[in-house]
Amino acid sequence: MSAFNAIGDEREIDREEYTPGVEPQPTWCPGCGDFGVLKSLKQALPEVGRTPEETLVCTGIGCSGKLNSYLDTYGFHTIHGRSLPVARAAKLANDGLEVIAAGGDGDGYGIGGNHFIHTARENHDMTYIVFNNEIFGLTKGQTSPTSPKGHKSKTQPGGTAKTPIRPLSMSLTSGATYIARTAAVNPNQAKEIIAEAIEHDGFAHVDFLTQCPTWNKDARQYVPYIDVQESDDYDFDITDRGEAAQMMQETEDVLNEGTVLTGRYYVDEESPSYQEEKKNLGRVPQEPLAERYFDDDAEWERSYDLLERHT
Repeated sequence: MSAFNAIGDEREIDREEYTPGVEPQPTWCPGCGDFGVLKSLKQALPEVGRTPEETLVCTGIGCSGKLNSYLDTYGFHTIHGRSLPVARAAKLANDGLEVIAAGGDGDGYGIGGNHFIHTARENHDMTYIVFNNEIFGLTKGQTSPTSPKGHKSKTQPGGTAKTPIRPLSMSLTSGATYIARTAAVNPNQAKEIIAEAIEHDGFAHVDFLTQCPTWNKDARQYVPYIDVQESDDYDFDITDRGEAAQMMQETEDVLNEGTVLTGRYYVDEESPSYQEEKKNLGRVPQEPLAERYFDDDAEWERSYDLLERHT
C-alpha cells in the first residue's frame, strides 16, 4: 500500500499499528521524558483517524531523533536541525500526508532555529513537536538554548551567563497559528494537545517538556504542573494575540522558578496555510505533485517553462 491509495481510506485504527513488527529496543534512558512523547503520539494519531500509511515523521539528530525508529509510519531521519525543511518539502509534494516534524531544544531552537522561525512565518501545514529538556542529551550534557541562566554543564562549568530563549513567545512572533506547551508527566493533556495540533490547518508548534534524568539532574521534573485552561488563576483568550503573548511571557518567566504552566496558548483558525495560499495563486497543482512519479502519462513541467526570460 502506498501513501497515495491509503489516503482517505477510513477504517478503525488500533494504536498498536504504530508499533513496528520487530520492535527495536529503546535506547532512551530509564525515566526519560521522550517515552511520554512516543506514547502520546501513538494515542493521538488513531484518535484523529490517521493510519500509519498516511503519516510521515521527520526527525533531527539527538535523543528526539530516535522517535521514528519506534514508530511504524513513513519516516525520514534528517541531519541536525533540518527536520523542518525536509518536512516542508514532503508536505508540498504530497499534501495528503500528515506530516509531523520532531526535534530537541538544541536541534529545534538552536541549530535549526532559523528553519523554525520561517516555517512558522510561512504557516506550513504540519505539526512540530520539540522535546524540550533544557540540555543537549545525546552528546552528554552540554548547555542548550533553553538551559536556565546559571546552569552548570560541560560547556559552561561555571554556569551559563545567558538567559534561555522563550520558545512560545518566539513561535507567536514568528507566525505559528497553533501554539501549546505540555509535559511528559501529563500524558492525557499531551495526547489531547498533539491531536489538536495534528488536526490544525497550519503550523502547529508543541513545546513538549521532557525530563532528562541522566544529563540534567538539576532540572525539576516539571511537576507539579498547572493546566492554564483548568486553573481559575488564569483567564485569557487563546484567539487573541495580545492576551496570548502576555500569558506566554508569564509562563516563560516562572518555569525556572518552579511553576510549570502548560496548555493551549494561541489558536488562529483564520489564516490560510502555505499550501492553501500557493494553490490559490496557482503556484502548486491541486493534485499531489508526487503522484506524477507513479503516473507514466503525467506531463512534467520544468522551471524554464514556468519562468519568463530575463531581457
